[in-house]
Amino acid sequence: MMDGTAGVSGRQVADESILDDPDAVAAHDPGGMLRFTASAGAQVREAAALTAEANLALLEDEGRPRAVVIAGIGTAGRTGDVLATVAGPRCPVPVIPHRSAGVPGWVGAADVVIAVSASGRSPEALGAAEAAHRRGARLVAVGAPDSQLQSVAERARAPFIPVPRRAPARASLWALTVPVLLAARTLGLVKVNEADLAETAARLDADADRCRPTAESFVNPAKSLALGLAGSIPIVWGSSPLATVAARRFGDTLSANARYPVVAGALGEAGRGRVGLLDGVFGGLVESTRDIFADPDEAEPDPTRLRLVLLRDGGLNADDDTDEPLAVEERRADAVQTLADRRGVRCDVVTAEGGSALERLASLVAVPDFASVYLALAHGLDPMAVPAVTEMKELSNQ
Repeated sequence: MMDGTAGVSGRQVADESILDDPDAVAAHDPGGMLRFTASAGAQVREAAALTAEANLALLEDEGRPRAVVIAGIGTAGRTGDVLATVAGPRCPVPVIPHRSAGVPGWVGAADVVIAVSASGRSPEALGAAEAAHRRGARLVAVGAPDSQLQSVAERARAPFIPVPRRAPARASLWALTVPVLLAARTLGLVKVNEADLAETAARLDADADRCRPTAESFVNPAKSLALGLAGSIPIVWGSSPLATVAARRFGDTLSANARYPVVAGALGEAGRGRVGLLDGVFGGLVESTRDIFADPDEAEPDPTRLRLVLLRDGGLNADDDTDEPLAVEERRADAVQTLADRRGVRCDVVTAEGGSALERLASLVAVPDFASVYLALAHGLDPMAVPAVTEMKELSNQ
């Protein structure tokens, strides 16, 4: 056990027994992060209903914009990545996630800015909303009701979609994403229908049931994934643009919930250099120096090793002109699994399922979201309380 002066406590070595003891799980998760994670399906339904009540007619009346900027940071910023990926390469206008203060210099009256903040007070979203108003751009704001962001939207006479703060921001991905997608649908940029939303919510509900605390590790895919990652340096690669969004999301939650350093990104980019990590001092070199005949009682502790998580997405009924890139993505995924196997680097694979891009994304996000929480709990960490975040805010505000 470790208990630091900053209020940090936990175990350096994961304790598997915690995960199969529902009382121990509850004791280590006093803030209810597992419960919030299980609310993803409900978030989809509630956010869709709240968006339907918002006045998005102004967006539709003024027609298609020149570009759409999604402004936010952290989980709010990921909503822009989701929109850009679901809209796809055939989207008629550029979709640009923006994670810094203000808006890009070219934004003007021909553009739409969607400002997103779970709290309704992030400087990035507020600055973007105010800048959009000054420049005459159309604005949509998504965030907590009765917040500063709502006040800015009201001054700008812009639509505001209230998202009640029922969970921490990092557990509110779907509550924030659905309004962004439906605003983009109003602009004619994505095809997301009610059936897609219902199927996505049902998928998230089903995965929450599979990953529930009372399901033991050998039948719980999230607990199994968490225990496989314990003590490793995770590398998370997505085989497609959609899977890459899920990979980066898993990197976010592993860092925030379990405090693990993560390499996350696109498999295509990894093939241009980062795949060399499999040969390195935490990959193939570790395995090549391991003495399989060593006496377990006298052997040194196992060194830290890489653990590869591959998120695979075969795509949906691709048109003829996109068949080849999908085939390339599949061959890359097969190749990296072979490379990992040859070097003794263990690899977990999560494969997308579902009939729409949104449901497939949900199938790649749900189990890893739970796994990040279970990994924290196995180390005796409270996934909700992150002392370094609190201290960072205090020091920054000074």
